[in-house]
Amino acid sequence: MSVSVEPTSVDAPAGEKGASLPSEALRPHAEHAFAAELAALAAQDDRPRPERWLLSPWAVATYLLGGTLPDGTVITPKYVGPRRIVEVAVTTLATDRALLLLGVPGTAKTWVSEHLAAAVSGDSTLLVQGTAGTPEEAIRYGWNYARLLAHGPSRDALVPSPVMRAMAEGMTARVEELTRVPADVQDSLITILSEKTLPIPELGQEVQAVRGFNLIATANDRDRGVNELSSALRRRFNTVVLPLPESAEAEVDIVSRRVDQIGQSLDLPAVPEGVDEIRRVVTVFRELRDGITADGRTKLKSPSGTLSTAEAISVVTNGLALAAHFGDGVLRASDVAAGILGAVVRDPAADRVIWQEYLEAVVRERDGWKDFYRACREVSV
Repeated sequence: MSVSVEPTSVDAPAGEKGASLPSEALRPHAEHAFAAELAALAAQDDRPRPERWLLSPWAVATYLLGGTLPDGTVITPKYVGPRRIVEVAVTTLATDRALLLLGVPGTAKTWVSEHLAAAVSGDSTLLVQGTAGTPEEAIRYGWNYARLLAHGPSRDALVPSPVMRAMAEGMTARVEELTRVPADVQDSLITILSEKTLPIPELGQEVQAVRGFNLIATANDRDRGVNELSSALRRRFNTVVLPLPESAEAEVDIVSRRVDQIGQSLDLPAVPEGVDEIRRVVTVFRELRDGITADGRTKLKSPSGTLSTAEAISVVTNGLALAAHFGDGVLRASDVAAGILGAVVRDPAADRVIWQEYLEAVVRERDGWKDFYRACREVSV
């Protein structure tokens, strides 16, 4: 016996206390922030669409990678990287295989996951955030205990998880940081992904996934506290590895675009005025991450942190805020120095030595970096 799951939502009139309009949100969901682009793509998308998809696979890839439509509408790139990676990810979602986005921290796994769900289903909020304390109910279903105690197990007492809702509505569900979820909870996905069914033994019923359902999970195996996926669960996923940016210019472009988007929501100065500092932040991160200077002449020790693109974005964003509120609005070396120190020195003993060696051996001798060297020395004392 199968059972349908009704969508659950809470709607409040605009202006009512507690209501939040997408335009007022500090960080709007992708489907709201890029609604105009999604609408433009849908209007001009005449290619075949899988069941319940808002866009064709070609249009989904264009939404992520950017492009110009026949009517001149510019679609901004959401992901800067190899096109084939995006095409494989989108194609996977059009099959009955779930998608696993794998990569080191800061490779835009969550960002890509959100935008894929927004473009495919128009809703990126069917989300399970994986942590060491994620219970099985977060993936399967829970119970309204007041109703359960009053009336016993019933459909009205059941609280569907985001995954269950996605199955019933033919939507895309997301599971973030799957490797942080306890192994026994991870394996609750096996039946869902292989049989496309979620049993509800308490009711003698089941929820069967309708066409359009799929699942995107993200994971990394670099951080501490991760749980390896079982071979049975891994077989249910098609794994796509998101790499670090290939070149410094590509990473500068990513950081600039993302910081500009964040800055607009926070009324921070425009990025172009600080592009030189962004390039220096990216250079420092890449050299320490790779263990060698950009010219290949000097080998370096790498600190314990990941020094990811996401961390570079955070350093620059914080620097822009300093420039806006305590400076002249122009991003300078003194605005990013403290942020870089915090990102590099995670282990106060070992990392501080690595950072000091890098400052003295590389930064101090580099032409045009004297202001950066002085700023970093001041905060490193």
